[in-house]
Amino acid sequence: MSAFVPGRDLCEAFYREVLAPVVAVPHSAGLIGPGSDVLGYDTPRSTDHDWGPRAVILVDEGERAGVRERIDRALPETFGGWPVRMGRDGLPLEPHVEVLPVAEWLGAQFGFDPTARPLSPADWLLLPQQRILGLVAGAVFADGTGVLARARALLAWYPDDVWWWLVASLWRRLDQEEPFIQRTAEAGDALGSAVVAARQVRDCMRLALLLGRRYAPYSKWLGTAFSRLPDPDGLGAALAAALTAPDLSSREAALGAAYTALAARFNAVTPGDPVDGSLRPFWDRPALVLGADRFAQAALDAVRDEGLRRFPPIGSVDHLADSTDVLSDPARVAAFRPVYAAVDRDLHPPAQ
Repeated sequence: MSAFVPGRDLCEAFYREVLAPVVAVPHSAGLIGPGSDVLGYDTPRSTDHDWGPRAVILVDEGERAGVRERIDRALPETFGGWPVRMGRDGLPLEPHVEVLPVAEWLGAQFGFDPTARPLSPADWLLLPQQRILGLVAGAVFADGTGVLARARALLAWYPDDVWWWLVASLWRRLDQEEPFIQRTAEAGDALGSAVVAARQVRDCMRLALLLGRRYAPYSKWLGTAFSRLPDPDGLGAALAAALTAPDLSSREAALGAAYTALAARFNAVTPGDPVDGSLRPFWDRPALVLGADRFAQAALDAVRDEGLRRFPPIGSVDHLADSTDVLSDPARVAAFRPVYAAVDRDLHPPAQ
């Protein structure tokens, strides 16, 4: 095997030298879909499975068979020193070059084609962020048909109403567990206090990404994505300190610093009046909290869509489900559609 090069670079060279010369019809192509290399997060460790020269080629249905045949004839055994045929866990070795129409590819990713009709708020809430990233953050090698540009522009970021509702949802999640840091420690449960703190840290990271208009990848890459956000206020250091704090006092202080930093970031982008970001006691208990529900309400005040305004801010499917087996399977994600039925029941029937 050759020395490691980023998967994006390897796959682009593979497309240009091997695939593009034989496609011979209008098409779009890229490194899109699942995979650490799609996000640019791959390292030498990534090469031990499902990593190598690959691409998605998007063509009209009538051209699929011919393009597939020409590509299969042209594929070498290796490219750039890496095997073209890959597999793992007993699966057969085969080339990872997909050839299909864009609607079929989008359907496989999301369970429906998001470009086929206007997306409702519920549609947006049922698009796992990791799956969106597989499209909008992947590398495009060619777009002669324009289908990738249209799909990526559509999903580039949430509509404002959905965005603010999701911001409200994460503030609400933080509010629900803020006082538990102190209460668990007071009850003698030091481990429980640390676990709750870790849950808060995770939601702070997801909220920071949301406020920065960045989709959040799944847990393996959440910290990597967070680390690439601008951090002028020390939010990252505060969250790290909360995770390593040896006692309640230092844990609460670190989380308090993180909350106030997030409050300032929220106030910098909110269309409404700034919300007081100072810490305060939790009623008459000794817990020191932000009172994050105040920020949740301010975010909800920015929402104009009536369906979202009347629906409790419970978050998207990413917040309801924490299982890769759910979020990577469009059929399982679709099972959550009834949860959001009230959001846009009058707009159009559920996607099939």
